[in-house]
Amino acid sequence: MGKKILLAADDSVHSKNAVIYAAKIAPCVRDLSYLLLNIQSCVSQFLEEEAKTNFKAKTALEKAKKQNEERSVCMLETYKAQMVALGIDPGCIAVKSQPRKTSLANDILTYAQEGLYDAVAVGRRGISWVQEMFTESLSDHLADRSKLIPVWVVDGDITCSKIMIATDGSESSLRAVDHLSFMAGHNPDVRITLFHVVPKLKDFCRIDFGEPDKDLEEVLIQGNKRCVESFLAHAFKKFKEAGIEKEQIEIKDVTTMLNVGKAIVEEAQNGDYGTVVIGRRGISKAFYMGSVSQYVLDNMSNRAVWLCG
Repeated sequence: MGKKILLAADDSVHSKNAVIYAAKIAPCVRDLSYLLLNIQSCVSQFLEEEAKTNFKAKTALEKAKKQNEERSVCMLETYKAQMVALGIDPGCIAVKSQPRKTSLANDILTYAQEGLYDAVAVGRRGISWVQEMFTESLSDHLADRSKLIPVWVVDGDITCSKIMIATDGSESSLRAVDHLSFMAGHNPDVRITLFHVVPKLKDFCRIDFGEPDKDLEEVLIQGNKRCVESFLAHAFKKFKEAGIEKEQIEIKDVTTMLNVGKAIVEEAQNGDYGTVVIGRRGISKAFYMGSVSQYVLDNMSNRAVWLCG
């Protein structure tokens, strides 16, 4: 089954990194097609208002919009050429430039949802630094607003193809497994690590109990263990259905004094994983996802984070 990725592109180096990453991930994600989408820069609101009553302003506005579109299309064609140079079939790459309608994040996600795309890929800081002085970064907006479509947040020049899923036993983690299974299924060359941090009492509850309650911590940790065991059974079923064999999967449990998010970031760096897949937030039986995924997004560098669910 074919997979479709929407690449939210601008003229930043961060977008260039995201485009290169999306091309390099092709050996892991087969039958992949791309849409390079650019939401054009806004034209002056003053000029928009003046154009309603002033012919010269209207002419200037039309000229500015045309220049915006030409620059946008030229940029997208340049990215397409870079992807082709990396081995992507030009027939698998479409380009789309459109004026901004609402906000960057909303426009991108609306297009992705209407086009039934399987993921949205964006650079970690996908807008210019001047814009970021006054607004949150585009990648943060997308991660926060995307409820259904996974968002791939790319930081830096990624060279390693190793993939890690950070798991906590939650439904959100299972959706992360489902997304990766779909994207990388039926590929015998893919290697996946399921990484789980055995949590401490502080990870279950933010209340300061002073001295650790060993009995309470043991009860919670045992509950976490049962939850993760149930999760693994479902995860391996999904992998098998997707054509990914047990031999392609490594399970790694660690106990650490670090907070869970920091442990995930350090494992990604020390294990040289190029891609980290993580649930957007934990629900139901989840103990610590949510703040963890935000920490990972904020602190991961030179990696891609696939945020799911």
